[in-house]
Amino acid sequence: MVSFTRTTGWWKNAKRAGRFCLLLNISILFALFYCSTSASGQSKRYEFTKGVMGSPFRLVYYADDDSLAAEAARYAFARLDTLNEIMSDYRDGSEINRLSATSGSGAWIRVSDALFDILALSKRISRRTNGAFDVTVGPAVQLWRRAMRRNTFPTDKEIAGAQRAVGYRFVKLCRRNQSVRLTRPNMRLDLGGIGKGYAAEVALKVLREFGIKSSMLDAGGDLTLGDPPPGKSGWDVEINSGDLRSGIPRSGVPITDSLATIVSLTKAGIATSGATYRYLEHEGVRYSHIVNPKTGVGLRFHVRTTVVALNGTLADALATALSVAGIKKGKKIIRRFPGVKVWLIETKAGEKLEWKNF
Repeated sequence: MVSFTRTTGWWKNAKRAGRFCLLLNISILFALFYCSTSASGQSKRYEFTKGVMGSPFRLVYYADDDSLAAEAARYAFARLDTLNEIMSDYRDGSEINRLSATSGSGAWIRVSDALFDILALSKRISRRTNGAFDVTVGPAVQLWRRAMRRNTFPTDKEIAGAQRAVGYRFVKLCRRNQSVRLTRPNMRLDLGGIGKGYAAEVALKVLREFGIKSSMLDAGGDLTLGDPPPGKSGWDVEINSGDLRSGIPRSGVPITDSLATIVSLTKAGIATSGATYRYLEHEGVRYSHIVNPKTGVGLRFHVRTTVVALNGTLADALATALSVAGIKKGKKIIRRFPGVKVWLIETKAGEKLEWKNF
């Protein structure tokens, strides 16, 4: 087990007792469980789980009574459903797909508060990561999704065609009118690398409107944390590096060896990105489902990246960006994000490299 020293105000020494494990046993059904009030009069602990955005979203929080807890969960999940209708590129009628359909038209399209907000955040992160993170990567992602379904490698012409529509600079924003213009034809926005983290933040904000501050949300393995549980200094989280030899993370298996680290966090986001079992093999080379926005091609090396940041949105986006950038470029990128913690393992040509800054 790796031990920690305190490096920032929100990065605290871990305690094994009562730890909260990142590899959660998650039910896909909407359910409610609660613990009885403790002798000290602390709030009850509640858990609600529902499938959202293709992943189980698991809310854990502390509230004073059952009715308040249930009402807060109902509003939080309703907001998540609304965000899914806005941001999902899998839904034909979603707001983001309707916006993508206007690309190249020259029109300014007024969008919802949420869509404008996440696009503005995305552009800012894209600039600071030199385009390693880019929500305009949709045409290339669509190309690789189709290639993996058909097990057929894309042609150079197809890749070049997709790349002409990729580039965060082609997204123009007008704050005064809350409008967006997509300047290149055939653009397709894809929020898959940032949407879950953003949605998790919004859900915890809904809980705070109900006076609930001790909360966390697990979005399919990515965590967004609010205030700690009553009587605790943080949420104890176990970070698993995954089994790089097989390329498959050991999901659901208790981790007790050096491949795991326990940290205590509060008001933070933690996200993991990596190529596991989703890849396309061509001429002896494995290409990841993670697409490099600059090349339009899936990554040709195995990578697993875990990021801890001050919020879920940033953690989600940087996990994607640093997976694309790799260790060498990632070390330069991370200088622009003070306080962010990274654990990145990449395997190239059989050689395993590791970067860990905590």
